[in-house]
Amino acid sequence: MRITIEPDLRGINLDKRPPGAAVGVRWYDTPMNAPIAFDDVARALDASGSTVHAAEAHGCLVGALCARRVYLPAEWLEELLPEATGRAHDPQLTLGPLNELFDQSRAVLEAQEMEFEPLLPPDAASLGERVEALGAWAQGFLYGFGAAGPFRKGSLPADVAEVLSDFAEVARAGAVGSESAEVEETALAELVEFVRVGAQLIYDGLADLRATQATSDARH
Repeated sequence: MRITIEPDLRGINLDKRPPGAAVGVRWYDTPMNAPIAFDDVARALDASGSTVHAAEAHGCLVGALCARRVYLPAEWLEELLPEATGRAHDPQLTLGPLNELFDQSRAVLEAQEMEFEPLLPPDAASLGERVEALGAWAQGFLYGFGAAGPFRKGSLPADVAEVLSDFAEVARAGAVGSESAEVEETALAELVEFVRVGAQLIYDGLADLRATQATSDARH
């Protein structure tokens, strides 16, 4: 088994680094706040009784933020948390990381400085776990975008529609094992970069459509 998804990257510029930055090096500045740890979000979801994968939860959030001018934290939490968890939990443990992730994700997208990162397991996790998480993130994005988006069929810009189609392929990313570890790590890194840039492209590309949304559409 191997990673087989190869999105068409021709429509997205992955080389938007400042002059003088080295190729292959993460060039963007450190965000204003330290990134929320994947494990913290996963623990918060588990403590609340949610069965949603942490990467899928973040993808759902980002998809909704791309689609809606007004998207509230409570709406996202309703997608993630069961009404009755049947277990006691510390609200600070469960809601703290989730609220922080919401605020940070929205701020980074709005800044339009290419600092956005999908929430994925750390590099110490197995390759299989990271591939599965990336697929879950893309699946969550498509769900969040579709559930929150008031867009009519055919109303999306062509480049946005193309990236959404590629995200659907990423959501079906398979398992790994038939290629060398180096080859598969490189393939995964390229997919993560594609998703990272693609999400910001979608957010930026829909700015005008979001601006035209009436309040009733933005919070339907």
